[in-house]
Amino acid sequence: MATPAWQRKAGKSKSGGLNAKGRASYNRSTGGNLKAPTKSKTSKRRKSFCKRMLGMKKKLTSAKTANDPDSRINKSLRKWKC
Repeated sequence: MATPAWQRKAGKSKSGGLNAKGRASYNRSTGGNLKAPTKSKTSKRRKSFCKRMLGMKKKLTSAKTANDPDSRINKSLRKWKC
């Protein structure tokens, strides 16, 4: 059995996060309900995501990763406009 798209390059977006194919693959294989990033500044989902990820960035990344513009966490924060 092949690995799901969300675990391979085919399901990942170059600008960070998962692309539509990756989200669909994740939802099928895990029964999840991932949605695309929201750009609305007033969205509760976006605010919650930004707070959670900024906290993770502070605690779980090294100084090198935190400053690297190509790290997955920094790409996803840019994509969500955090």
